[in-house]
Amino acid sequence: MKCTCAPGRASTQAQRPSGDRAGLSARAPGPAPACACAESRGGGRVARAPGSGRLRAPRAAGPPSAMPGMVLFGRRWAIASDDLVFPGVFELLLRVLWWVGILMLYLMHRGKLDCPGGVLLSSYLIVLLVLLAIIIGTVSAIVCVSMKGTICNPGPRKSMSKLLYVRLALFLPEMVWASLGAAWIADGIQCDRTVGNGIIATVVVSWLIIASTVLTILIVFDPLGGKAAPGAPLGPQPLDSRESSQLLSGLRTAATGVWETRVRLLCCCIGRDDHTRVAFSSTAELFSTYFSDTDLVPSDIAAGLALLHQQQDHARSPPEPTEVVTHSPGPFQEADLDAELENCHHYMQFAAAAYGWPLYVYRNPFTGLCRVGGDCCRCRTTDYDLVGGDQLNCHFSSILQTTGLQHRDFIHISFHDKVYELPFLVALDHRKESVVVAIRGTMSLQDILTDLSAESEPLDIECEAQDCWAHKGISQAARYVYRRLVNDGILSQAFSIAPEYRLVVVGHSLGAGAAALLALMLKSPYPQVRCYAFSPPRGLLSKSLYEYSKTFIVSLVLGKDVIPRLSVTNLEDLKRRILRVIAHCNKPKYKILLRGCWYELFGGSPEDLPTELDGGDLTQPLLGEHSLLVHGSPAYSFSSESPLESPTKYPPLYPPGRIIHLEEEGTSGSCSCSPAARYTVRWAHESEFSRILIGPKMLTDHMPDILMRVLDHVVSDRAACVSCPAQGGSSVDQA
Repeated sequence: MKCTCAPGRASTQAQRPSGDRAGLSARAPGPAPACACAESRGGGRVARAPGSGRLRAPRAAGPPSAMPGMVLFGRRWAIASDDLVFPGVFELLLRVLWWVGILMLYLMHRGKLDCPGGVLLSSYLIVLLVLLAIIIGTVSAIVCVSMKGTICNPGPRKSMSKLLYVRLALFLPEMVWASLGAAWIADGIQCDRTVGNGIIATVVVSWLIIASTVLTILIVFDPLGGKAAPGAPLGPQPLDSRESSQLLSGLRTAATGVWETRVRLLCCCIGRDDHTRVAFSSTAELFSTYFSDTDLVPSDIAAGLALLHQQQDHARSPPEPTEVVTHSPGPFQEADLDAELENCHHYMQFAAAAYGWPLYVYRNPFTGLCRVGGDCCRCRTTDYDLVGGDQLNCHFSSILQTTGLQHRDFIHISFHDKVYELPFLVALDHRKESVVVAIRGTMSLQDILTDLSAESEPLDIECEAQDCWAHKGISQAARYVYRRLVNDGILSQAFSIAPEYRLVVVGHSLGAGAAALLALMLKSPYPQVRCYAFSPPRGLLSKSLYEYSKTFIVSLVLGKDVIPRLSVTNLEDLKRRILRVIAHCNKPKYKILLRGCWYELFGGSPEDLPTELDGGDLTQPLLGEHSLLVHGSPAYSFSSESPLESPTKYPPLYPPGRIIHLEEEGTSGSCSCSPAARYTVRWAHESEFSRILIGPKMLTDHMPDILMRVLDHVVSDRAACVSCPAQGGSSVDQA
């Protein structure tokens, strides 16, 4: 790739309305950008809606920039020219084995083709051998070309489009020949049985490959790819021109519409009430916004994540934020940590019980079904009548087993599950003298839509905090539980039985976010309310509400759990990091993916990361980054340390309350004679969760059963490890 740089002025970013995050960009007439790349992809330039890449107005003719998305038949597809290595090798292996098998069949049984119709079958096999040889040669060329270049340098793969046209053209004779073979077999040609079976297998394999190819085309088809407009004006078009504004507005609307159609298809089994329609629109808006200003295909993202994981492990021990270093916990905080950790261990049982029988059976695979199976088949008894609620099914028995409570200790159990309406339970905890409200986390498509309604909305509560904003979907879910508890008299009933008890709200994941917002809503009528949020989402509260919640909310986070680090702001940061590490990488994608899979499965040293270019760190983005990200996008920051500016619709949000972090340190501990996972328990600052960490445990650390197991070991071993020296927290070993 030949690049020339000149000290020209950067292109001017057109003005956009506040809060517009469709990622639109256009260049006003003026000097050329500082760096231009003399490389052509071929296939023309297209204007595309967000969702799979950049949304751009037609711009001046000049040196085209690299685009990972491949352009065929005048439109962009959700696949890159370097994505064909692995499918090509698989097809090549299959067709070579197929060709060898047919050749052996023909050579070994050609003397038995003197039957009626045998001449046709012999001709069929010979032509099929020739056709397969041509296809094998074409696929081999595609694989070889696909191995060349890098993600941001597709120049060595410029012949790929021609090879694909040839390969697609070869499907026509292949389909014709497969149809003829099927017709001849259907006529009942009487020949040697081995030959007949071989022909049948050949026809079946031919149609399977054709069907898989059609399915692949449907998968990689990008409805937002657009078609190159023939005769489009080549001169610069400012964004404020009427034509460009109409074009960009139409493409942006089309992008949101396409994403909404996708979401509706994925959630086709969900009802169509008002909440569901709003959630569909919110989810579509989120996706179209997030993917608006990049030109990446899914494999590019996978390669970027693999590189980020190795780069992250290569860094080993990054310095902690200044805010954390300057606030070391004192003796009072350490004693408070012990008490709150014990409370977390106790109330986590209620958060897990809210998941009902699925989690219980998952945690007890051999005995769980036997313990709860009887209640699934048994008619409703008088014990159930003690508990108000609906849709208990098999859940009640698992809840009793998980919490260790009696039937009479439960006030209400509801497993009613809709968009913005979460299952919950209310119980009397006599051990801690508390009324416990436990809210279930994500377990259904409805819950996922609630998670993805990520806009911010004002939270109407009575408190001294200013700018009270919260996650829209979780806020709506918390309001639903609040209405049920207050308007239906559930809390009044509980406190009429135990007026001296205090109120405790708990939950895990989505339930943790809803529990935190519910605690904020109940703070005024119940001043002694406490909340324990297990693995809550980061993008939940505005800064002022986060500070206010520290007085009565405690969050617990395990290891590299991705959910407490998940917010729109952090996703934008992750996208920028992926773009930067891809642009810095000088290795082909297939090598990145192979090494990434090996590293995830078997480990290894990340010392030889192919992510740094000669000449040291760059203070300006590489040209490849310009080709992957729209110029002037608010998602991009030249400084890797500067915070991202979120759109008005998605302002920075924070996790709730004070945070206890259970962080894995190593594989052996000083307080145990046997190898064990060692965890540090300490208070953490929210800034420690301002970046998504990549690794195999980013998902497993979020699982409630894993969290419960670690809590059990940490609490039980903490007393035995009081003599273990630790700074900023305590270390215990998990046996």
